[in-house]
Amino acid sequence: MSDLKPLRLDIVSDVVCPWCYIGKHRIEDALKLVPDVPVEVHWRPFFLNNWVPREGISREEYLTAKFGSVDAYKGIAGRVVAAAGEEGLSYHPELVKRQPNTIDCHRLIHWAEAKGKAAEMKQRLMELYFRDGGDLTDTDVLVQAAKDVGLDADDVRKRLATDEDVALVTAQAQEASEKGISGVPTFVFAQKYAVSGAQPAEQLARAIRQVSAEINAEAAE
Repeated sequence: MSDLKPLRLDIVSDVVCPWCYIGKHRIEDALKLVPDVPVEVHWRPFFLNNWVPREGISREEYLTAKFGSVDAYKGIAGRVVAAAGEEGLSYHPELVKRQPNTIDCHRLIHWAEAKGKAAEMKQRLMELYFRDGGDLTDTDVLVQAAKDVGLDADDVRKRLATDEDVALVTAQAQEASEKGISGVPTFVFAQKYAVSGAQPAEQLARAIRQVSAEINAEAAE
């Protein structure tokens, strides 16, 4: 058992952000590089596209609004698809037909956190979206995703039909924006150092080690 004080790591990201998909893989690789450092990971919500309505919009409408045209995104997408591939991840932008508002996804991650399953829930939603082109505006898709990671499907379906934790998740995402976080993923170490972007695993591991050493030195004083 380590006597070190655990390092709190808040990861602010969105399930429809491809660099967050890549960043999740990299931070998990980083944690494997520092097995001796105790880290408490918390997944925090962010709305990459808070203007998308709750019911979602067509992918075409979204790409046109955000990038000017569907074709304009193709050039950008190629780079991201290649970066995902280098991590062993699959991103198939051509399969995505609907752009979701992600508040319900973040509610699922929040509920999964109570069972220690936040990372698995986040991973499942990202795989559905990026790899499979899943429709994250479809309640059946969300309920199945929750079931896949071990949550109670009936319970999740009932809760999704209510406004439970909508205000909480919205407030958490708002708080991130108010703290100046505009690009995701953002990794916040010990609630005081922030690293933005899907940095290489080695770099993230170095940051984990440095900040852990610092907080433990302070605790020992």
